[in-house]
Amino acid sequence: MNLNLQTYTEHFTNPLYLESGRILEPYDITYETYGTLNEDKSNVIVVCHALTGSHHAAGIYEGESKAGWWDGLIGSNKAIDTNKYFVICSNVIGSCFGSTGPISTQHPHHEAYRYKFPVISIKDMVKAQRILFDRLDIHRVEAIIGGSMGGMQALQFAIHYPNFANKVIALATTYATQPWAIAFNKVAQEAILKDPEFQQGYYDPEVIKEQGLSGMAIGRMAGHISFLSPESMQSKFGREYKRTDGLYELFGKFQVESYLEYNGYNFTKWFDPLSYLYITKAINIYDLSRGFDSLSDALAKVNASLHLISFKNDLLFKDFEMKEIADEMAKLGKENYDYLCINSDYGHDAFLVELSKFDNYIKEVLNG
Repeated sequence: MNLNLQTYTEHFTNPLYLESGRILEPYDITYETYGTLNEDKSNVIVVCHALTGSHHAAGIYEGESKAGWWDGLIGSNKAIDTNKYFVICSNVIGSCFGSTGPISTQHPHHEAYRYKFPVISIKDMVKAQRILFDRLDIHRVEAIIGGSMGGMQALQFAIHYPNFANKVIALATTYATQPWAIAFNKVAQEAILKDPEFQQGYYDPEVIKEQGLSGMAIGRMAGHISFLSPESMQSKFGREYKRTDGLYELFGKFQVESYLEYNGYNFTKWFDPLSYLYITKAINIYDLSRGFDSLSDALAKVNASLHLISFKNDLLFKDFEMKEIADEMAKLGKENYDYLCINSDYGHDAFLVELSKFDNYIKEVLNG
């Protein structure tokens, strides 16, 4: 596999001015690269991760059993071909995989930020990445690609840095987070905050890694329901019961219940609860039109060719939300866009799972 997988962390001492008016300084950004940068730096593709993703988008490190989250899409001869492209994926600020977040040490103190960490927005995440690319002497890229919260970042890049990318591909996302998605995030936030083990944000991260956090697990279960669809749950689980449990045992479980429990509780051992609160806040306040008179005014800034991919039966970000972006582009008389709605019963996570339904399309866009 010609991945040439590398992980780096860059340290920044200049202040990062946030959308809220607050400042973050100093800060770190951890990122991963794949492939080889060509001489004129014209073969760069930026990949943006979703809520619980990280910079580790592809490949396997020694001692790991699981490849990066978009491994089926990034690699030698894959849709994002590392024989041809130099791919960068950075961990967003606010996250817990190396970039500065609420559990990072606050300079010049020796204690974690916790609630002193400023509220960040998707626009802030993108601004920090743009500063990272400047440091790497990368001032223009071939493409920016992301799904879900990664798609939000891709769209923000297209609007706020209109000459940075030739192509922008956004999957399973929206122009502004709608009440339905905010409601699911609220369940997760409330479940975390009300868990006594959360200790009002002053928990020991090592204890959480070892024991998990029940409230966060329950919140994650709600999230998983929004990531799937009634059809995908039917085909995946049906009404199958766990073989070891009795139908008339009060705590006997359907397979779908076991699935939610396993994923919910497992998740809390590797993702930080404060990061979860801060990132879901960033998703909730995301709105491409903020700072503009309308969505149309925001989209008027787009110079890159814009490729929008939605999935039928995505419960979290409905397919018509992506179509609204395409419709606005059409009203503006722009021709530098296309919109593809993929027939899928899987639900929101189709962008992570059903790669065969869109990998050829991505390959064609990149080679076009």
